[in-house]
Amino acid sequence: MPEQLTPEAERWRDCADRFALDVLLPLADTPAADARPTIIEQSQASGLYTLTQPAAFGGSAADQLTLCAARDALMARNPPHSSAVFGPGPGVLAGVDEPLRSRYLEPLLSGRLRSGFARPDPGAAPHFPRAEPTAEGYLVNGQKSYVTGGASADFLNTVVQIDDKPALLIIDTAQEGVERERVFQSIDGSQHAAFRFRNALVPTTNLLAAPGAGMPKALGQIGDTRLMIAANCVGLSRWVYQQLCEHLDQPARGGGQRGDDAVARLRLGECYVALFAARSMLYRTARLADGGDRAINEAMACKVFAVDTLTQLIDSGIQLIGGGAVVEDHPLARLYREVRSLRLAEGATDQLLRNIARGRLELGKGRL
Repeated sequence: MPEQLTPEAERWRDCADRFALDVLLPLADTPAADARPTIIEQSQASGLYTLTQPAAFGGSAADQLTLCAARDALMARNPPHSSAVFGPGPGVLAGVDEPLRSRYLEPLLSGRLRSGFARPDPGAAPHFPRAEPTAEGYLVNGQKSYVTGGASADFLNTVVQIDDKPALLIIDTAQEGVERERVFQSIDGSQHAAFRFRNALVPTTNLLAAPGAGMPKALGQIGDTRLMIAANCVGLSRWVYQQLCEHLDQPARGGGQRGDDAVARLRLGECYVALFAARSMLYRTARLADGGDRAINEAMACKVFAVDTLTQLIDSGIQLIGGGAVVEDHPLARLYREVRSLRLAEGATDQLLRNIARGRLELGKGRL
């Protein structure tokens, strides 16, 4: 248990744990599309949904320590449909004025609209969407092969090229000239899409970031997202560790307990050390962020280590439990598929490691 949590963090930690038990786990056999409205409604009633949202829109804008404690507690139950519990933050829409506030931001925060993020495809410069300024608005042409959350998105926060510089536009997915070419599922079960833009006319009011400011605007919230991923992974690691302990407490075929085996104890000890370190990193980084430190390197380190820790625990669990754990519908088999994609989310692991080194060698950032 993390020490020195604030009373507020403890309250929301306990609330998240109860929500997982009382709301999410009973919906395990309900399809996500059917469960989502119920979860959002009950999460809004509990206050969990608005923890991630600004006070100006009825949220509580919880600090990072509280958010990490709540996410850690929720995911420690390995509940289904957990992505619907916490409402979306404003992200790149933070601070927008009318008409974007009423048209996009308010419906996004309430759950009535869903967004996708269309960042540039790596190595696909010839196919970057290009936006040509006209008297009527921006005329967008090009394609996006991978739009995060694009399968169900009502609008896209899209990095485009204007005058050969990155800018950020909001593009409605249902408007003329926008085609959702292909919907696909990644190995973690999430749904994404490929889009093509053919002379899609976007109002000038939908410009979120001017040419040259597109990528900084798009990546401005990435540190918080990395901490979110780390907190989720720490919670899931706790669940895996508990499953492994329960397995090793069971009787062995030849007498005694499975945990009497020396190799099993070695693996369990390794899992404990990694989990203890990952959880300690998470809460320390959350406190740094709440103290006004941007904690960029620390957030990257947390994300990398928490994902690697969850991967290690799942792998150890499968190895010790044996063949039953590689059956497709076994919880560890499902987690094994899901966690692999996290090594790419919000910065691939190798890229983050290089960025951490750059932060220290070139910028003097990062602490031990």
